[in-house]
Amino acid sequence: MTNPVNAPTPTDESVLLVHAYLDGELDPANALSVERRIESDPALAAERMRIETLRRALRDRVEPKPLPPQLRRRVETAVGLFRAQPKPGPSWRALAASVVLALIASGGTTFLATNWLAQRGAPDDRIATAIVDDHLRALMAPAPIDVRSSDRHTVKPWFNGRTPQAPRVVDLAPEGFPLVGGRIDVIASAPVPTLVYQHREHIISLSAVPDALDAAPRDVRRTIRGYNLIRWVDNGIAYWAISDLGGSDLDAFVRLFRAAPPD
Repeated sequence: MTNPVNAPTPTDESVLLVHAYLDGELDPANALSVERRIESDPALAAERMRIETLRRALRDRVEPKPLPPQLRRRVETAVGLFRAQPKPGPSWRALAASVVLALIASGGTTFLATNWLAQRGAPDDRIATAIVDDHLRALMAPAPIDVRSSDRHTVKPWFNGRTPQAPRVVDLAPEGFPLVGGRIDVIASAPVPTLVYQHREHIISLSAVPDALDAAPRDVRRTIRGYNLIRWVDNGIAYWAISDLGGSDLDAFVRLFRAAPPD
């Protein structure tokens, strides 16, 4: 199937927000903000039209075809659906899988299905994607924080009763990374504390994900949608730092944070 309009640059933040808006992934306040941006920006309006045209084309032209049992099982396993004893009744995962199977069956949409599956890979991938989404939502909000303070003795207690645990809070202002405040993000339906630091004009979000959600011991360094991410584990907590800072600057922040003495 031919794409009616050239695809946008994947790292274009505004385009990604349009996709999230059309997929119903934004909260009402951010959805309204993106809708206004679309109305005032012809390029974003054209992107919305492109997505809607593609969806109509998929509905009209993609006809599901039977798949070999081995391929169906591989797809179901990849999206985490296969169980020895399936539970009765449909679920959103089952419906999503049926869409993926239909896309794979049509030769012209293999690329779309592959991307869909890739986004639902290992737990690290899903958490990294959630970290990026939360960071983007914070940047779109009037302020990227829920509590504004440069005093770690104010920020750390603020999380008490709001999240299962308070994160480690470090004062890095003398090193050029002042604490701005904190906020609560949501990962896998659980509240997660996020510290917010600043370096020049750049925002750094540092989320503390408990091992119940993110138990992998390994460190991670990745770039997603133009944002650098660094993950490490400290006392059973997985810390995720994300920013549009250059990799060396974010590395410096992480080294300073990890080297700081305990609270």
